[in-house]
Amino acid sequence: MEIETLTRTQVEKLQMSRLRTTLKSVYLNTNFYRTKFEKLGINPDSIQSLHDVTKLPFTTKQDFRNHYPFGLFAVPMEDIVRIHGSSGTSGKSTVVGYTKNDIKNWSKIVARAIISAGGRKSDILHNAFGYGLFTGGLGLHFGAEECGISTLPISGGNTERQITLIQDFKPRGICGTPSYILNIAEKMEEMGLDPRNTSIEYGIFGAEPWSEEMRVILEQKFSLKAIDIYGLSEIMGPGVAIECHEAQDGLHIAEDHFLVEVIDPDTLHPVPDGKDGELIFTSLTKEALPIIRYRTGDIGSITRETCRCGRTTARMSRVKGRLDDMIIIRGVNVFPSGIERVLLQVSELVPYYQIHLVKKGIMDSVELHVEVNREFYNRIGQDMNNAQATQLKRKIQHDIKSFCLITVGVILNIPNTIPRSQGKAIRIIDLRKKQILNS
Repeated sequence: MEIETLTRTQVEKLQMSRLRTTLKSVYLNTNFYRTKFEKLGINPDSIQSLHDVTKLPFTTKQDFRNHYPFGLFAVPMEDIVRIHGSSGTSGKSTVVGYTKNDIKNWSKIVARAIISAGGRKSDILHNAFGYGLFTGGLGLHFGAEECGISTLPISGGNTERQITLIQDFKPRGICGTPSYILNIAEKMEEMGLDPRNTSIEYGIFGAEPWSEEMRVILEQKFSLKAIDIYGLSEIMGPGVAIECHEAQDGLHIAEDHFLVEVIDPDTLHPVPDGKDGELIFTSLTKEALPIIRYRTGDIGSITRETCRCGRTTARMSRVKGRLDDMIIIRGVNVFPSGIERVLLQVSELVPYYQIHLVKKGIMDSVELHVEVNREFYNRIGQDMNNAQATQLKRKIQHDIKSFCLITVGVILNIPNTIPRSQGKAIRIIDLRKKQILNS
């Protein structure tokens, strides 16, 4: 599309025009932002260039919870046509709303993303993202329909039925969380089917951090091209950024709808392009819930170099991890994605694991629960404590220490014992408070 090949000057001119409209909207219609602006001694006219965005206040997930459910909406409820929200497992749900025009824009953004991933009008898309309050399922659904793609709203779970429909309907594309699509591949193999023999040519995967090693596994399992998609419900939903199928080298940001920054999460100061920091997004076209400088908690970097696919839009790196998920063990910061990178290179393991945070005396420690593959399990005679198993544990500990700089305990599990994902994978289990309460 023409919008994806604008010059940097053209992009910034469009962004500035839309930012002015957004700032006027939040100042006039949202008490939260008007109060924030006045405390800082600014108003919409204070922002004369994109560089001035640093004068604006941040928005956090806690702000959503403090104004639950509809306190951040900038339009009356009669203009809201859809409501989404988070699961609320770690507190009050973050509730977001959409006007009819918001849904229209979102659909076009996602349609553009699907085309970037290699989709086309003649496709059937198997949509295994969850439907409901989670934005993934309906976000991809409306975008696919905007493309004219035949969309199968299968959602997550009921894996054997999913496999039947993949065989019968012969979709060209599939989308879902990488952990659940991997679960589908494993179930197919258990049924004596080869996932490489399906009709699927591309997969759009997101909603959880995943490594390059996971990409390799998914591409080999299904003989497809695995494309990373990014989005948060607070910003809009899926489609904020996506990789292109030509390069798979960074996620193209829909810059006509979102302004991106990267900051140091400790100093809150901007960092230069190419350097990792916390991703910050400001919406430029949202009506129901415009968002100013939202702190995503996601760690990544951006580049503004033209991609070899020809798109000139800024690209963000794959998300390295979330600040919420960062593990701090004896002063060392580790993201689960770093541990995943190591584990997925160990040939004796299947790509399922859990990280248990435990107390050893007064010290925080990590117990890494991994699962051996069937071949290794049969070879060692089912004894998880014999010499070969002990050697494997030591190898994993050595590799984690070398790459992640932390010492972990390793628990080997027999095949099919670590829970499989039906949606988002649960990677971290924090047992420390429970241990303290029981002590």
